[in-house]
Amino acid sequence: MLDISVIILTYNEELHIQRCIENILPIAKDIFVVDSFSTDRTVEIARSLGAGVYQNKWENNHAKQFNWGLTHLPITTRWILRLDADEYLTEELVQEIQKKLPYSEKDVTGIVLKRKQYCFGSWVHPLKLLRIFENGKGVCEQRWMDEHIQLSEGRVMEFEHLFLDHNLNTFGWWIQKHNGYSIREAIDLLDVELNLSDKNRMAINIGKEAIEKRNKKLKYARSPLFWRSFFYFVYRYIFKLGFLQGKAGFIWHFFQGWWYRTLVDVKIFEIKKACGNDKEKIIEYIKINYGIDCRNS
Repeated sequence: MLDISVIILTYNEELHIQRCIENILPIAKDIFVVDSFSTDRTVEIARSLGAGVYQNKWENNHAKQFNWGLTHLPITTRWILRLDADEYLTEELVQEIQKKLPYSEKDVTGIVLKRKQYCFGSWVHPLKLLRIFENGKGVCEQRWMDEHIQLSEGRVMEFEHLFLDHNLNTFGWWIQKHNGYSIREAIDLLDVELNLSDKNRMAINIGKEAIEKRNKKLKYARSPLFWRSFFYFVYRYIFKLGFLQGKAGFIWHFFQGWWYRTLVDVKIFEIKKACGNDKEKIIEYIKINYGIDCRNS
């Protein structure tokens, strides 16, 4: 057992929560579940496995919910690991954390981990994410989408082995989920373009790959609607060799790379058709039609 606590945000995750908690039991001193008042057996299962369960109302903002946990949970460990309920660590990564984390240099305050995502029999979408950080020296960026852990001081190191995102729900569930995500992504892109929230959006100390990804998103936000989603799909599927991943690769890159981002652009197009580039009108339109306060991020 290491000097590390794990925070898992949940809402109706009975399919995943047992796998997630059992996976991290060998390394975690404390496991905290921040639940958004699930209506299934998520809370029951989590408590039966020894996790501390705390409930807080979901306000359609992942960063706000996670930071609520950082503020209100009784965390006493030096390190914190952020995991989603449908994620788990490979055995190789568990061993690497056990071997390296206790002996990390004093100026290291964040650990970048490598993640892959499961799609119809294949592991796709490799990412590097800052997921382990020192208690009191990291918070979740206040963004609507694509939020990362941001460090207040120190430096980042990277571990070699993988953790995995393997959701067990149906593809229909994925479609519904991403329809919900699309308005948050639309708000995030409009915020990048027009600064709806009137906040400094500069990314600081979130990891090299995350900063590179953020800079690409800035360029993407300035590109023409609809064309950008098409070219993004071509870039991923052709130039990044997604076609070599077979049927699973096509499904992933088409739906996540083109369909989803086109859906986002449709919502932006609809908003701008009604409001133009008037920030106040856009904020009011989103609040009336989607029940989201863009300034409350």
